Order: sequence, then C-alpha cells, then structure tokens
Amino acid sequence: MRKRSLAILAASLTALLIGSATAGGAVSADSGAVGSATGAVAAESVPAGSVSGGWAAVWGTSPQRPGASFAPNWSEAGFSNQTIRQVVRVSAGGVATRIRLSNAYGSTPLKVAGATIARTTSGAAVQSSSLRQLTVHQARSFTIPVGGELATDLVPLRLSDLESVTITLYLASPTGPATYHAVALATSYRAAGDHRSDAGGAAFTETSSSWYYVSGLDVVGPAKRSTGVVAFGDSITDGAGGTADNRYPDQLAERLASAGSPRAVVNQGIGGNRVTVDSAWFGDKATSRFQRDVLDQPGVGTVIILAGINDLGISEVAANPPFPIFAPFTEVTAGEIIAGQQNLIRRERADGLRVIGATLLPIKGSTYFTAGSEAKRDAVNNWIRTSGAYDVVIDLDRVMASPGDADQLRPAYDSGDHLHPSDAGYDAMANAIDLDDLG
Repeated sequence: MRKRSLAILAASLTALLIGSATAGGAVSADSGAVGSATGAVAAESVPAGSVSGGWAAVWGTSPQRPGASFAPNWSEAGFSNQTIRQVVRVSAGGVATRIRLSNAYGSTPLKVAGATIARTTSGAAVQSSSLRQLTVHQARSFTIPVGGELATDLVPLRLSDLESVTITLYLASPTGPATYHAVALATSYRAAGDHRSDAGGAAFTETSSSWYYVSGLDVVGPAKRSTGVVAFGDSITDGAGGTADNRYPDQLAERLASAGSPRAVVNQGIGGNRVTVDSAWFGDKATSRFQRDVLDQPGVGTVIILAGINDLGISEVAANPPFPIFAPFTEVTAGEIIAGQQNLIRRERADGLRVIGATLLPIKGSTYFTAGSEAKRDAVNNWIRTSGAYDVVIDLDRVMASPGDADQLRPAYDSGDHLHPSDAGYDAMANAIDLDDLG
C-alpha cells in the first residue's frame, strides 16, 4: 500500500510541478523517453527555484568555472564514456526528491546519457533497493544547453534528516570542460563506461575532492516550506580547514534536527569568493551570483551573509602576491564591501527574505593580515554591528576571537592558517546562532 501511495504521489506531483514550471531555455529530453510514440519528448528548462508547489532545497552547492583550483580535479578535461558518482548529505528529509544539474560554465551542450540516485552505504557503494533512475519529462537521457540548468522529475525516494545520498551520472559523449564546485570536502568517484546502476563501488577506481554538475537537491514534504536557510559566503562558509559534514551550516542543521525542528540549511559558499570581484578561480562575485545561488533556491526564508574577508585580504597581498590564483589583484575599500552587502540586503528584502549578517572573523597571523586589512575589517564589522541594515547580527568576530588577542582566532578554533576555523571553530559558529533568530 505504501509503495502504491508513493507511486500515486510521484505521478500526481510530477504532473503538477512540471505543469507549473517556468520555461527558461531549451533543455531537451533525448531518445529513450517513456510514454512517447516517437521515443523523444521535448522538455522545458526548469531553472533553479522556478517551480512552485512545495519544493524545498535541502542541499546545494555553488557552480564554478572549470579550473585548476586548489587541488587536482577533472573539471578542465571533462568526461567521456565515464560514470561519476557523488555523495551529498541532505539537511532535512522529505517523502520524494529531485536533483538539479548545472551546465552554467560548459562550452558545449551537456548530454546526460543516464542518471540515478540512491541511499549511500559506504564509499562508492549504494543500497541497491533504494536505487532510482532519474529522468527529465520521463526521459532517461537529456541534454542541458550551454549556460543552462534543469531539475529532474520527482522521484519517490523518502529521505531522512541528515541522510547521505549518492547521485550517479553516466556521460557517454565528450562533455568538454565541466561546471563544478572545487572544494566538496567529500569524495567523488569515477569509473570507465556505464555504471550508473551498480550497487557496488568496485568499478569506481578514481577519486576527486570536487563535485561536478550537481547544484542542488530538493524534497517535498514533510519539511516546512519557505523556512529554509541559505548560508552565503566564501571559504569559511564552504568549510575550508574543516572536515566533511562539519562546516558551520552542517552543524547548524544538526542543531536544528537535535532540537526537534529539522530545517533545510543550504551551503552556498565558494572558497576565495569576493563580494565585489569576479575570479576564474574563486567564482563570480557575490553580487553577481546572488540571484542564482540564493534567490532562486526553492523554499528559502532566511539568508546568513558572511562575506568580504577575501575582498580586503586579497587587496592587501596585491602589491606582492604570493599566489597567482589571487588574480585579479583589485584594490577594494571597506566602503565598497559595505556597498556590496547593501546590494544583497536590498535584493533579499525585495524577495521577502529574512536577512542575517555575520561579522568578519579575526585574521591576525594569516596571509591576509596587515594594518590596512585590519582597519578595513574593523570598519566593515562596525557597520554590520551598528547600521541596523540587517534583521539580526551574529557577532562571529567576538565569538571566535582569542581571549588574549581580539584580532586573532582563538587557538582551539584555528585550523592552523589563522584564517579558517577548525571543526571546533565551525561548531562554535553554529552554536553562536540563536535558532529563534532564523525566523
């Protein structure tokens, strides 16, 4: 009876949600479609966040341009006759799901020959009984145009709060450079040939620490709608210095679940990201990517902004840059960082979202620390604390500071580079958030 009910739910909700989608490009479902006399079904583009009817984002990551980045990865070479298997942990559960895929920075249309989702067991292995084929308008193969994104059809796979799931993509044709997220703090797996339906992980002999093409996972029921939280920022939101599933948004989701009020928390941090400057390595500037990565996320009610440390830090290393990855070396003032945050706040308010601002963490002893960067950090933090621009302020500067030196991270919270928190530091950040302030 339960299986029949889920099947009915899947059929009815798929029809409802597809019918309510807003077309935004030419995404096509390829041959092999179910229910088509010709074997091909035309599919509308489903941009992230355009579907009404109860979807809530419970996991997400911000797409980036292909590049060398912080560690070797597969983005520049792309894929050909290969299967990639990627593990993500949802912040809240639901009775059915879909995934979102992005070809935002692809140079050619992305042809997905097949895709599956399943509960994770260990490594690249999945629970065979949970394995589901992913489709777009009931077609198992589909194409995403250059610059496009899409959401798959609803899949009746019930997920629990904080559960890990595995998304598998079979890419038969050469993809060209791949849209990806550089720092996953998770292991992705690659196999030669088509292994989308494998339960075991033996074929997946190559690994990467990045995510490819996946940009979101949404659920329907029972999570509350329009109460999701997006954590928006740079590497400190992305989790640099910590370990898998211990980023501060992860630990916030754990706190909510432990309190008996599980809630979607979506991480939209990018390592090195700046508020005011685009970068090939560190992603589009915050003001450019805000629509896609925050406002277009389904079911969001609150946004936490922690951003600006790279604008002021990279400005200070510009005269004698230690790493070419910091290019372009654009001088950014405290006023420009504040203006960028004001831009984000105006757009959130126009969208009816609750806006939470976090002060910038101490950086003394790091590559970024100079008298100039510290003066800028103090100015930005003073504005965040006193301007009244945010609905709520989380004073992470004071929470994370060393008792002996307010300009330096507390040693127990320092990952070792004096810039990024440790797991204990990320836990302290999550605990500094009053759950009632989330709205």
